[in-house]
Amino acid sequence: MARYLISFDDGWMTFPREELPDVAKAALEVVHQAQRAGVWVYGAGLESQRATIVGTDGVVTDGPVPETKAVIGGFSIIEVPSRAEALDWAARFARACRCAQEVREIMYDPAS
Repeated sequence: MARYLISFDDGWMTFPREELPDVAKAALEVVHQAQRAGVWVYGAGLESQRATIVGTDGVVTDGPVPETKAVIGGFSIIEVPSRAEALDWAARFARACRCAQEVREIMYDPAS
């Protein structure tokens, strides 16, 4: 089975802040559905704009890099038999989180 990263941009959640508890509850329900279905691997929300960049030379700077237009706000990793099923799960998260979701297949690693 393939693993897929389902993620959303930090700026895509545009609902009023007071609706966050309802959105969080709906998203957690989708996580529980994925766990019951046996497709859930891992997921998390990310702190807004709190990135640190470590360069190839080891130099540490505050991030995100200024040229970066998108910053991941949260993600889920699922393991499913097809891209179609990954898109179905992404649609469930999109409805729950009230924002679009990006779906990308994770490269196969025989050691994992």
